[in-house]
Amino acid sequence: MHRINFNALFEVLPSPHMVLDRDLRFVGVNAAYEKAVLRTREEMIGQLMFELFPNDGDSGRRLRESFDRVFATGEAETLAFIHYEIPRPDDQGGGMEDRYWTAVHVPILGDDGEVEFLLQNTVDVTELQRLQRAASLPIGIAPGVGTPAGGLELLQRAQEAERAHRTLLDQSDNFRRLFAQAPGFMAVLTGPDHIFTFANDAYEALVGGRQVIGRTVADALPEVVGQGFVDMLDAVYRTGVAASATGQRVLLSQLGDATPIERFLDFTYQPIYSPDGAVSGVFVQGADRTESVRAAERQKTLVDELNHRVKNSLATVQSIAAQTFRATPDPVAFRDAFEARLMALSNVQNLLTDSSWVGADLGEVLLAELKPHGDSRVSVSGPAVRLTAPEALSLAMVGHELATNAAKCGALSTGDGKVSVTWSLVDGDKSGERRLLLTWTERGGPKVTPPTREGFGSRLIARTAVHDLGGTSEARFEPDGLVQTLDVVLTAA
Repeated sequence: MHRINFNALFEVLPSPHMVLDRDLRFVGVNAAYEKAVLRTREEMIGQLMFELFPNDGDSGRRLRESFDRVFATGEAETLAFIHYEIPRPDDQGGGMEDRYWTAVHVPILGDDGEVEFLLQNTVDVTELQRLQRAASLPIGIAPGVGTPAGGLELLQRAQEAERAHRTLLDQSDNFRRLFAQAPGFMAVLTGPDHIFTFANDAYEALVGGRQVIGRTVADALPEVVGQGFVDMLDAVYRTGVAASATGQRVLLSQLGDATPIERFLDFTYQPIYSPDGAVSGVFVQGADRTESVRAAERQKTLVDELNHRVKNSLATVQSIAAQTFRATPDPVAFRDAFEARLMALSNVQNLLTDSSWVGADLGEVLLAELKPHGDSRVSVSGPAVRLTAPEALSLAMVGHELATNAAKCGALSTGDGKVSVTWSLVDGDKSGERRLLLTWTERGGPKVTPPTREGFGSRLIARTAVHDLGGTSEARFEPDGLVQTLDVVLTAA
């Protein structure tokens, strides 16, 4: 068997051929190409094509766009007729020489299956163009050169074919721009392996900016294989029956990050048919509904939470009413005490509403009860403590009872008395548990004596500390003023 020397074959090809890499640098030319462009291979190899043969006009743009399409799509392309001037060497007078060409651009694939080089085969049709111009002169002057039979008709057909080709390209580019800028995601998959041949901007954003063109779905998006989407594509390609889904959950990785992100999609897989009626690919279109799905989930959670809180609030109001009535049978006293406790409940509800019921700051909860007595007479200090909604409600009621007692008969009942509240956080007995140690201290008020009976406020504080917050409380009636301490358990931060 004879071995073919392809380098020698390339060299002796009678028509001009050259090879470009992805940077559009010359990596190979044959002798016919050297002769056609009036340059030696030493002048061209390693040089950028558009630096050696610059053209800022329409012809240069069309040629560059053709190169780009071949590298992007892996499909050959023909420019049937293109006007492209070339620089004339200095020893031939310099300047630019008018030339007309037909060019065929063929992709050359690398070992990875991607387009690595581009082969151009050119035919110089300058003489045919000159013949056509001469034939169109009003006196019918013909140039003194031999004309191949049908040469003018051939050139005419080439020009017409090129105009039609450019019209189709312009229309195709317009459609591509429309699809690329569409708000919904779109992609075109070709063949039984579902190779991406088109993906618009929204699709690329959906998959985290990963490059998918020329790759199969399984290769470009490996995380979706085990989620059933490739099986759906297989079924559409095999049966020709479209498939769709609404609010479909999918986990998608992002460029440079292997951790998948949860998305919810509406989509349709539509079969694409070839001229012979067989399924040749799948058209993917859809919309990312992640935010609307999550908004609906948040809405449902908020409604459920609201129902729960309304029930809890009603139960709290019922308990306050019953306890207040037992402690203050006088209607006027009952009304005043009941309204004050409802206001305390309302104050903390406002704080929680501002945070969408996520929680409230301990210092703000206490100040809501103490501020009405004047900034100079109250102080709160301690580390930042974020309370859950139930914890905030419980400690607000404790703060209200202590502030009410201080205003009625404690430090805030005189002009010089003061209240200070301090707290700290320590680790609880269980892993991740926090314990709040809070001390309420009154000074400067009337002399304190221990009460002869336990009132509603004392019972509420004790019950809240034990039953609601899983801790303890202690009241010390020192001569200088009340000292109330709480040691309660808070939810882990």
